[in-house]
Amino acid sequence: MVMLPTIMHSVDITIVAVAVPAIQGAMGATEDEVAWVLSSYLIAVAVITPATGWLSSALGRRRLLLLSVAGFTFASLLCGIADSLNEIVVFRILQGGFGATLIPLSQAIVLDTYPVRDHGRAMAFWGVGVMAGPIMGPVLGGLITDLYSWRWVFFINLPIGLAAMAGVLLIVPESETARKRRLDWIGFATLALGLAALQMILDRGEKLEWFASTEIGILALVAGIALYLFLLRSLSSTDAFLDLRLFGNRNFAICLCLGFSAHACLYSTIALLPPMLQNVLGYPAFTAGLLFIPRAVGTLVGMFVVSQIARHIDMRISIAAGLLIAAFGIWQMAGFSTEVGSHEIIVTGLTQGFGLGLAFTPITVLAFSTLARESRTEAAGVYAILRSFGASIGISAFVTLYARNVQINRSALVEQISPYNEAMTGSTLPQAWSLDQAAGLSSLSREIDRQAAMIAYVDDFALIALCTALLVPLVFLLRPPAKGPAPKRPDPPE
Repeated sequence: MVMLPTIMHSVDITIVAVAVPAIQGAMGATEDEVAWVLSSYLIAVAVITPATGWLSSALGRRRLLLLSVAGFTFASLLCGIADSLNEIVVFRILQGGFGATLIPLSQAIVLDTYPVRDHGRAMAFWGVGVMAGPIMGPVLGGLITDLYSWRWVFFINLPIGLAAMAGVLLIVPESETARKRRLDWIGFATLALGLAALQMILDRGEKLEWFASTEIGILALVAGIALYLFLLRSLSSTDAFLDLRLFGNRNFAICLCLGFSAHACLYSTIALLPPMLQNVLGYPAFTAGLLFIPRAVGTLVGMFVVSQIARHIDMRISIAAGLLIAAFGIWQMAGFSTEVGSHEIIVTGLTQGFGLGLAFTPITVLAFSTLARESRTEAAGVYAILRSFGASIGISAFVTLYARNVQINRSALVEQISPYNEAMTGSTLPQAWSLDQAAGLSSLSREIDRQAAMIAYVDDFALIALCTALLVPLVFLLRPPAKGPAPKRPDPPE
């Protein structure tokens, strides 16, 4: 039953993005104003996720999970019936705040429910919701928005939420709340402020030209000071908000790096592909969404394979193989041109999805394999927020690189446009690109834009493939999971 809230939250991350243009039109908002529909949710998730461990220890996992599902479902209803953009933004903050704990809570519950020897299989099935949700979100969002209205991307959460609440009440056992710990308000406030400012930088930086903007400079200053104060507080307090000893556990620390970097690389591909399909290759939005289905299928197959072999092989081999397969699929995308067909897109999507399925589940298992049982909920919150920020940072970095490369490529192509260039005056030049007519020049300019964009996309894909492959050596620094029970305390720093 913990799969339902996991799927509900993971789908909601991307399903609303497809409906944003419809919300903008319905509310008469500007592009900058409607962007807060997405940003407000992500900021709330960034602020609340690190508090999952403390909330769980104070309320108990079952109570917190039930409260989170109920709050998320009710906030979804409020978003669907909202009459103004301001109302949607406020209710999205509530939705993100309640939804922030769903993934780390469900992950910790699954890990504690199954013995260590079955963690690979359990995490494979749990990972289906986490990985397939963001991939299927755009497909569902496009279909719902086209057939009904943008309000139904929120209403769809109601039956799922009600079913999840019933399942939690009937099946999920309550955990102990014996670990009494006061809330370190200073630590929580500084971490929350730093993460919120960092999330705003990532959401708005590309639009505002990064540090050319005063707003981004101020946000960076706030993030830096807040996170520095949080670190000082954590090192000096005996009852800090976040237990920094978690980062001294070698497997957990390395898996944080792997999860952060892999999400940065692979979610960037997911972010770059839809605009390439629609703006360069001319696919309709819904068709572009359908082309993500093979990626989801590949992910499901990869996770199923992991669930069957987890007990029999070294999980590090599965991670390394998955990263290399995913890197190969992305490298194939670096060979795309404006003439690429749907077959090549489907094959590369299947390949990448299969690699993701092989890699991400074992990374999760090894991250928690040497942690104490009582540390898992807090560690799951840390793991979730760093994966999320990895995806955000990767998307921001590669989208910015793409935008800059488009300008460079366009300038290089324009330099070749001249009546003195024999290639431009020969009989092979299409009549539609005639340099002697305004219509021809306009058509040629559009084609230059298209080619410059495609070159920028394939350059990004090549770099992402290289970065993904370079993660493989890090895998073999991990320890294989122990066969016995988890330790009672986090490992001391090494």
